[in-house]
Amino acid sequence: MPVEVLLDHEVWVHYGQIYLLSRGDDHSTGEMADWFRRQVNGLCGASLPGGLFLITGTHTGRVAFTIELHRHEPPLDGGWEEAVEVPFTAHGDVSLEEWGGRGHPLDVPAGDYRVRYCARGMAEGHQGGMPADGEPPWDSYLLQLWPAPPTADRVVRQTTAQAAYWHRWAVALPPPPTPEEVAEKARQRVLEQQRREAQLRAAADRRRWGDRVPNDRLRHVQGNVRGMEKLDLELVFALAEADERRQRAVARWAAGKAYAAAGLADLPWTAPALAALRDGRPLPPPFDDLIGVWPYLDTVPITTVRSYDGRHEHVSQQHAAVPALFAAAEPDSLQAALDALFAAAVTHGDGFPALLADVRTAFPQLAG
Repeated sequence: MPVEVLLDHEVWVHYGQIYLLSRGDDHSTGEMADWFRRQVNGLCGASLPGGLFLITGTHTGRVAFTIELHRHEPPLDGGWEEAVEVPFTAHGDVSLEEWGGRGHPLDVPAGDYRVRYCARGMAEGHQGGMPADGEPPWDSYLLQLWPAPPTADRVVRQTTAQAAYWHRWAVALPPPPTPEEVAEKARQRVLEQQRREAQLRAAADRRRWGDRVPNDRLRHVQGNVRGMEKLDLELVFALAEADERRQRAVARWAAGKAYAAAGLADLPWTAPALAALRDGRPLPPPFDDLIGVWPYLDTVPITTVRSYDGRHEHVSQQHAAVPALFAAAEPDSLQAALDALFAAAVTHGDGFPALLADVRTAFPQLAG
């Protein structure tokens, strides 16, 4: 058979585009101009491997489309107003792809081909808008393929201003960037992303710390650091600059203050734990299990204070104090100091300013 008709019916185009794609290639990174760089024709883009970018006159709507597979180069039918030729290599399943991904599979064996793209009625399609239901399409297209080694694209026939516009556009495209230019552009994108991230971090830092610059310990510490920042930002920065020994001392001091304020410091089940904390030993039962401690509070009087932020009138000092001892034993000494201080502040309620004044008296190095 000298010719095999692979497709002969109306197809849908959008943005004046439709595509012949070989599934063996990735076309996801190609912008429209990339398909036409270094070409003389602007109707059939073939500069990316394994695909063709086809321009139509109709912007959105139905067009008539025929695809033929030939054994040899066919003669040019004089009824076509436009004709261009490009190379095409099929590496896998080939299909005519509409905008949005609807495909029309085509039986095209793998190999190198010459493709002739012919058009008729492009000007009418461009000017006519979307054909109404039941009306024939404004423009028609023919895609002919035959085996041939790759050679440069060419314009075979051009008769309309619409086609001439696209040919001029293609010829005027700059060449694709060199590998060095691609690498530099990628480097600039990374630098720009880093600049944006640095600006966002700086803005977040200003909202959180004002003009102060936190050290790495403070920037990455976990726990109740934000709670302490609201109570006394200067003290937080001073603790972040203190050495581990002083941070541990502050943590122990704060735990003791919390338990004393709650009336828990001298109880048989708390005193051994406070002593172990002072000596740097593991906390004994029941402080080896946070959940197991709470029932012990059922045996002690409950006293309340107004919350440190004034939002609650009756905060249990005993329940607020318990976490201070666990906090003081945390592995990170800065987190231990901040968490224990925050628990002690919650225990003192709206009287917490006196507690924070006392810690500066006890540790003059924190006074600034």
